[in-house]
Amino acid sequence: MKIAVVGATGLVGGEILEVLEERNVEFDELLLVASARSAGSKKTFKGKEYTVITMEDAVAQAPDFAIFSAGGGTSLEWAPKFAEVGTTVVDNSSAWRMSPDHKLIVPEINASEITSEDKIIANPNCSTIQMVVALEPLRKRYGIKRIVVSTYQSVTGSGKAAVDQMMNERNGVDGPMCYAHKIDMNVLPHIDVFTDNGYTKEEMKMINETKKIFNDYSIGITSTTVRIPTMGGHSEAVNVEFKEDFDMEEVKQLLSEMPGVILQDDPKNNVYPMPLTAHKKDEVFVGRLRRDESQPNTLNMWIVADNLRKGAATNAVQIVEYLQKQMTEA
Repeated sequence: MKIAVVGATGLVGGEILEVLEERNVEFDELLLVASARSAGSKKTFKGKEYTVITMEDAVAQAPDFAIFSAGGGTSLEWAPKFAEVGTTVVDNSSAWRMSPDHKLIVPEINASEITSEDKIIANPNCSTIQMVVALEPLRKRYGIKRIVVSTYQSVTGSGKAAVDQMMNERNGVDGPMCYAHKIDMNVLPHIDVFTDNGYTKEEMKMINETKKIFNDYSIGITSTTVRIPTMGGHSEAVNVEFKEDFDMEEVKQLLSEMPGVILQDDPKNNVYPMPLTAHKKDEVFVGRLRRDESQPNTLNMWIVADNLRKGAATNAVQIVEYLQKQMTEA
């Protein structure tokens, strides 16, 4: 069993390595892959030093799995080359997510859709993942009519350059700008580029990916995505209208029983999800549950997850774990 981590020198790549180690994923050989300029650099995994190799070298070694976190352009160019040599690619970029020929997978929801023919599997957007995991048990019980989501997203979602910008601003240091404006002590209602309909690509990702993952294109979804000066995870205020009425205690029970979800809903004791406490955790945290008193069958939720973990690295590793299990059972 040979696993390649493509983009191993980036923020998400580093997180993938941490998750592989923490979950004790089994493999015989690990390939750390990055761009030509990073090739030859060293990284340590489980006390062993590895030399970062190029894409060409990695393809030549035909790994069983390649977890990509190297950007859409790189994925479009290289994922098919890995697939051609028999590698199953799990891709973190947006390159393949809305392709009708590729699966968009959150293991707790739709891993069973994967077949042996799927050589390029898409990992959803970080904000989408945490929302659909929290909504899945409620969707199955009550049906979903409409979702209104507003996000509060960590600068880590933009990579190291964004973290550097915020910390430079915080420390009064001049440096390169990742964003169009200052981020520290500010809020930017702008994630990814604006599209012709006035929404950003990030907002449209949440809308379109949610429908694809749930395989339900009748759900009405609207989204506003916002960058805030935090690290540790993304937060979301979700207002969901169900097709049927719900019982609040049953809602709490369904969420408590959902794999990958931790319910933190004790506002009287100031217990609710926060990025600070979700940091480095693999689960999705849900709280601030309350009935929307302005219309029937509608629930307000607060959903938090570490965007580099369940929002990217952990979800991708879980897909590999699922496929390994299928191989073993076969």
